[in-house]
Amino acid sequence: MAITTATSLTVYVGGKLLFGDVTFKLEAGDRMTLSGRNGAGKSTLLRVLSGELKPEEGSVSIQRGARVALHDQRPPRDSSVKLGDYVFSGRQDMLDTEAELARLEGDMAGGASEETMNAYSAAQARLEAGGGYRWRDEVLEVLRGLGFGPEHADRPLSTFSGGELTRASLARALAAKPDLLLLDEPTNHLDIPSLEWLERYLVTIDSAVVLVAHDRWFLEAVGTSVLELEAQKARFFAGPWHAWRQEQAARQIALGKAIDRQEAELERMERFVERFRYKASKAKQAQSRVKQIDKKKKSGPVSEKRDTKHLRFSFKTPERPGRVVLKMHDARIEVPGRVLIDDANLEVERSEHVVLVGANGSGKTTMIETLAGQKEPASGIVRTGHNVNLGYLSQHADTAAGEGTVLDAAQRETGLTGPKARALLGGFLFSGGDVEKKLSDISGGEQRRLSLAILVSSGANVLVLDEPTNHLDIESREALEDALIEFEGSVVLISHDRALLEAVGSRTIVVEDGKLNSYPSGWAEYQRRQDEREAESGAAATTAAKKEKAANGNGAAAKRRDDKAAEKAVRKAARLEQRIEKAEAELKVVEEELADPGAWANPTRVEQATEKHNVAKAAVEELVSQWEAAQGAAETTAAP
Repeated sequence: MAITTATSLTVYVGGKLLFGDVTFKLEAGDRMTLSGRNGAGKSTLLRVLSGELKPEEGSVSIQRGARVALHDQRPPRDSSVKLGDYVFSGRQDMLDTEAELARLEGDMAGGASEETMNAYSAAQARLEAGGGYRWRDEVLEVLRGLGFGPEHADRPLSTFSGGELTRASLARALAAKPDLLLLDEPTNHLDIPSLEWLERYLVTIDSAVVLVAHDRWFLEAVGTSVLELEAQKARFFAGPWHAWRQEQAARQIALGKAIDRQEAELERMERFVERFRYKASKAKQAQSRVKQIDKKKKSGPVSEKRDTKHLRFSFKTPERPGRVVLKMHDARIEVPGRVLIDDANLEVERSEHVVLVGANGSGKTTMIETLAGQKEPASGIVRTGHNVNLGYLSQHADTAAGEGTVLDAAQRETGLTGPKARALLGGFLFSGGDVEKKLSDISGGEQRRLSLAILVSSGANVLVLDEPTNHLDIESREALEDALIEFEGSVVLISHDRALLEAVGSRTIVVEDGKLNSYPSGWAEYQRRQDEREAESGAAATTAAKKEKAANGNGAAAKRRDDKAAEKAVRKAARLEQRIEKAEAELKVVEEELADPGAWANPTRVEQATEKHNVAKAAVEELVSQWEAAQGAAETTAAP
């Protein structure tokens, strides 16, 4: 049964058609990604689906009783609220149910009518349907997955950065467990571990999901369909993101439009699929539509209107520097009161492309600022090599800051005259009156494109880039990717765009546990090996046990020792079984106590009761884990 159905949606902005005749249907488990240029109406469509905006024509039908949650880039309104209270308010239904139970329990203190008892039973049923005693744990799991620890819960929102507030908004939307989940740029401000957690989370929930994102790896991992908003019209495609891109390019080839460019798009998707292949769950999808694409290439043209402006650029051929362009020796990277990286050693060679990854807060940005000469190390040596012309792009694109217009900034930073500066800006999609926009009025995407234009004009032979894809749409990201792949100089790159990391990097530097570790491979290969190491670690204990057994010899004495060890393990398992029975009985008592109306009399008691339940449950789980280990030991020592 459909969670939501959109029928012939038409929206105007300022009297101008934004999009028209948008139609689709989504069921539980469907995850539709929205594709389109900035300004095509993706965020507006999300707000129409949420009920915040009304379309001029058409309708949105939501399944009766379905919950809807929207995450967008707007910060929370009340900055005085604590983070925990803000995120938990996403489950207002559960909070209201708990409050109703407490009220009804008060009413029943002096005797309960049949009506009160029925209301109490109904509220209990709603509590159980919403997750029962586990619902708070589920919310805390979301907070952990998005990088918030227990110490953050009691801090007011006013103490968090803009990026942290964006993550808080996402946590609240996910914690709501909606039937229809609407996500506008959910990958912003997430590090790679959080991105991967979000991917795993979204593919397991029963919600219908509509999302906007510019992270190609994320779109491929999560999406099951694509709604393309192009030239004020919509086209629905059932299938993964890469297959839609291939179909789109093949469609343009059939129309006879920019065939060389579309062939390049097909090749790009083939490379993307190959890089993505290490994700075993996606390997079959990766080649699923090759025959259909070949048919599309041979099919006849169909009249179609499309936007034609594309960002395409390349870096100048740089001057040749010395062999080592950047060197860091025994460096300590600090911020006030904290050492981020210690004993850091790094050499970047001529023409080498290095990617730098690590969790948020690990020190990547501070390190890259130190490499770029923006900050001094607390100790050690950081220097550039012979004939190095270094170009630096911060994640805030502050090269485009200052007074005046876009044209003023381009002339000021590049030294180009008016016509040449206009020509440069034209290549970065600043046309006509765009160049006269005040710097204070341009969007994040425009600011990033201006910064890239200035960087391209610099003639740098070493590029140090911190999150260069911030605010860029997918086509602009791919234009940057192409330019960096072809760049003959050296690159040091920080990015959470995993497709960009894999396409550009030939070596991966990981900031982990306050140290720099170098891996001689691209990002996907590094990640594949990490996944393999994690999988192998689970079998390490068993392998060690078998080796120890073999080392004890094959004689009768060794056999007796094995038999004795096996018998000991069996006895231990039996004792643990008895302890498990006792612990489960204690857990049952706690659960019966929680079922008592008095346990829900006030929020403090609710919290105490929940904690008591969690402790008892954890005790059972720990004993079961010990029992499984004892059983495994018994089987290992008894094996021939």
